[in-house]
Amino acid sequence: MIAKDPGDGWRLFRGDGRVHEVDFPEAPPWRRFGGDPAGPGRRRGRPYLIGSDEADVVSAALLLRRPLLVTGQPGTGKSSLAHAVAHELDLGRVLNWPVNSRTTLQDGLYHYDAIGRLREASLWRDRDREPDTVPKEPDIGSYMRLGPLGTALLPVARPRVLLIDELDKGDIDLPNDLLTIFEDGEFEIPELARLTGEQDRARVVTADPGGRAEVDRGWVRCEEFPVVIITSNGERDFPPAFLRRCVRLDLPEPDEERLRAIVRSHLGDGGEGGDGIEGLDDLVRAFLARRASGELAGDQLLNAVFLRRGGVGMDAHGLLDAVLHRLGGAG
Repeated sequence: MIAKDPGDGWRLFRGDGRVHEVDFPEAPPWRRFGGDPAGPGRRRGRPYLIGSDEADVVSAALLLRRPLLVTGQPGTGKSSLAHAVAHELDLGRVLNWPVNSRTTLQDGLYHYDAIGRLREASLWRDRDREPDTVPKEPDIGSYMRLGPLGTALLPVARPRVLLIDELDKGDIDLPNDLLTIFEDGEFEIPELARLTGEQDRARVVTADPGGRAEVDRGWVRCEEFPVVIITSNGERDFPPAFLRRCVRLDLPEPDEERLRAIVRSHLGDGGEGGDGIEGLDDLVRAFLARRASGELAGDQLLNAVFLRRGGVGMDAHGLLDAVLHRLGGAG
């Protein structure tokens, strides 16, 4: 509950220039941070509701070891699906690869800091040392970092979950560049493949916090194909060859019954039937009416319900105007 003040209602910030000692209320469940950075992440265990038909499509992708291409309007839970799969199947921390217009396949596979390694090698040569000693060659693995895709392809007994988020924002060639990786489940690191003798096995940094893995002769080859979940907002079409290698899932916008279930799962039984949350019915109806005329996301409704449940005294129109604005522009 938001701490109230007799003169100022529900507000934490009063704008009067004075110092107020207040206890911050507990954050919404979907905005809580902290914990071990190497752990599964703050989204683990978050309730996720999906229809049985959609769940069957996810299971098909898992059984076929094919990437799952998830489309739908913003806020339908595309990205959260990856975290739900990782949680329910106990597959550990999700490897997240957000895509933008500058993203390349190389970004997902690995990065080699050649300049950093050259700089350290120069420092070793310049240091004073005993006449009979040989300068230590910098460990190449310390300057090699696997990206999310490269880490997902490491040979492990249980597959990792890889989220390739908003692929439709990437370069037009990126989907085709992924085809060979999806088919072969392996890739080569030329900088390591050239090493010989005792250096043919390198211990490189991974995309996991503090993670390290051994790479043999420059090849990364998966043992189990990772659980690859690709999201798209439908901003452009993908090549037929790419689509043929994916299992496709379109997440529909939740109806009134599903919206109420989502509220209950995140905020408890107080969301059911309006019990415990004054004006929930009005919020849901207003949300559905506004969604019909423009894009709205389910988390916007959750924000409104959370504020109402916390005792926000703002009238319904003011509350809805604050958090139920259209995603496509002003409105």
